Amino acid sequence: MQTKQRLTKAYNNARIVSIDENSKYIFFSDCHRGDGSLSDEFVRNKNIFIHALEYYYKHGFVYVEVGDGDELWEHRNAKHIITANRHVYSVIRKFHSKDRLIILYGNHNIYLKDQEYVVKNYYEYYNTYKEITQDFLKGLQPIEALILRCEKTGQEILTVHGHQGDFSNDQLWVLNMLSLKYFWRFLHAFGARNPASPVKNLHKQHKIEKNFNKWINENRTMLICGHTHRLKYPKTGELPYFNAGCCIYPSIITGIEIINGTIQTVMWRVIANQYGYLEVIKQIIRGPNPLEKYDIR
Repeated sequence: MQTKQRLTKAYNNARIVSIDENSKYIFFSDCHRGDGSLSDEFVRNKNIFIHALEYYYKHGFVYVEVGDGDELWEHRNAKHIITANRHVYSVIRKFHSKDRLIILYGNHNIYLKDQEYVVKNYYEYYNTYKEITQDFLKGLQPIEALILRCEKTGQEILTVHGHQGDFSNDQLWVLNMLSLKYFWRFLHAFGARNPASPVKNLHKQHKIEKNFNKWINENRTMLICGHTHRLKYPKTGELPYFNAGCCIYPSIITGIEIINGTIQTVMWRVIANQYGYLEVIKQIIRGPNPLEKYDIR
């Protein structure tokens, strides 16, 4: 199926959530959380990610994970990922307990499309220290698409991972998964760079983004994605296509904030302050601009 058809189908089946001028949302995508091994690219940014999530939890944000949160292509048994990321999931659980967690599935965690898999792997967790089974993310229902509908204007914002219509990662995802699981994963551990490196994608437009823009133009709807690992905030005159980037850039993570009726892209990174101590800081990269600016109906 083409991008147009896949996005339209996702839009028609999306979960709809109303937002107002007091709403706060943070969108992170493509964490690719692994098992902590040499092939796990998330490890180097784990502390930055935890600090950022703690900030957003404290300040009342809803956390939207825009697909590919867990690297299930490499580790289909999610317990290895959960065990390696206990501190990360301790914060994610706090969002879930307050009904402020929305998980979208992408191509690398497509298994979350199967609710039976979610129940088996995410509803409960065996605590090896206490030797008991505990509730984990009980009730979690991952989705393909989310529509945020502004109560004041009726403007809609569609959020999907962005693999929809990407031939090798959508229709042929099984072959792509096998290539990563049995080839690139091990080469990467020995220092080989994956051709899909986010650094290479930072300034290179992915061909699927052209199809996103065609869909936006035809449907007059703002779109937020991940998948390409390429942070995107539309310039003046461009269609309202936004991309959250990813959490596996070397030493930084990027995301999108919707806060008090505005939208902005942000970057979290570690710096040495004036006293020589390392600290995690947030920087606004683009924005904020009012959401109404991207209402093209």
